Amino acid sequence: MQNEPKGLRPHIVLLGRRNVGKSSLINALTEQPLSLVSNVPGTTTDPVQKAFELLPFGPVIFIDTGGIDDIGELGQMRVKRSMQEFATADLALLVVEAGTWGPFEEDMMAQVKAKNMRYFVVVNKSDLSPNWKAPSEGAYYVSAANGNGMSELKYAMAAELEKIASLKNSVLGDLISGGDIIILVVPIDLEAPRGRLILPQVMTIRDILDNDASALVVKDRELFDTLHKLAQKPKLVICDSQVVLKVAGDLPPDIKMTTFSILFSRQKGDLAKFVRGVKAIDTLKDGDHVLISEACSHHSIADDIGRVKIPRWVRQYTGRDIIFNSVQGRDYPEDMEKYKLVIHCAGCMLTPKGMCVRMDEALDHGVPITNYGITISYVQGVLERALEPFGGIESLI
Repeated sequence: MQNEPKGLRPHIVLLGRRNVGKSSLINALTEQPLSLVSNVPGTTTDPVQKAFELLPFGPVIFIDTGGIDDIGELGQMRVKRSMQEFATADLALLVVEAGTWGPFEEDMMAQVKAKNMRYFVVVNKSDLSPNWKAPSEGAYYVSAANGNGMSELKYAMAAELEKIASLKNSVLGDLISGGDIIILVVPIDLEAPRGRLILPQVMTIRDILDNDASALVVKDRELFDTLHKLAQKPKLVICDSQVVLKVAGDLPPDIKMTTFSILFSRQKGDLAKFVRGVKAIDTLKDGDHVLISEACSHHSIADDIGRVKIPRWVRQYTGRDIIFNSVQGRDYPEDMEKYKLVIHCAGCMLTPKGMCVRMDEALDHGVPITNYGITISYVQGVLERALEPFGGIESLI
């Protein structure tokens, strides 16, 4: 369980003023010295993520943030970063110091309610002001210093996380049944890590097994021969987006197919919004800017999917001289308004909440957003077929 991918772990952010004991609270919750603790306000600067097994729930990510009352130009940059972590979290712990409640706390409450977030108000250092009550119902009164109230808080968090987990969809559990054969077409190229599969492929295999179906993994050049060797027709074929055109050509029309990236656009984000966004490709003109956005960082390779292949395919499809820029990590560029389209990666390292926030950020700037797999299938003329497992393109636009 400790090896569960980061994108599958619920993210728990601790938010509050400086020196209210956020880092001490993480250490008390985990019973480990994970965070640096000091009486000096502002010890925690940039948000720090820490993987942990929160029993009785399971693997989570704790996010320790700087104080929302930080001052100065650098302090405001830290506050902005903390609020970004807050926006993408599955559960927020609003940490206050016993005896202290003011504009910062009121603002925190207003923001969680505006975003309809799941949260707990946690009153730390309650041993120093045992009679003080926060103006918030259901607050938890704890002391990170002596452990008072920690068990109650942990069990409440675990129960809330179970509710969150029950709302998350599997990758393809609603598309398959026990006994089905699912073929995964996995090309081995420069982007395939030596000796292992990439995370979306591994997650898909596990989801197939969890739903009592069979996963058959082949390379793209082996698909045609493999189909003729099977006594049972596969329920679904899932391929890497880079070989979607070849796979569509090898498959008879009565076998449904899609791509890993399209599967994850549904599981992590909003498939319909992504499909509507890809239509913006048809409106692109010479000199328009398109943003290639990757949630994680990796070294660029000679024929990189985001920096090389997708720009080439889109230019070939449109016949336009389009300007492509790329960004990696959690932040969009400051000049988002200049972009006519965002093409996002599959987001395998993001939580569903994180991907939805990134989608909303682009749309708030008036920029349509789609993803790698949908873009590739669209410009190669096979998107309609790749969306058949989900009801077809007409049901999504």
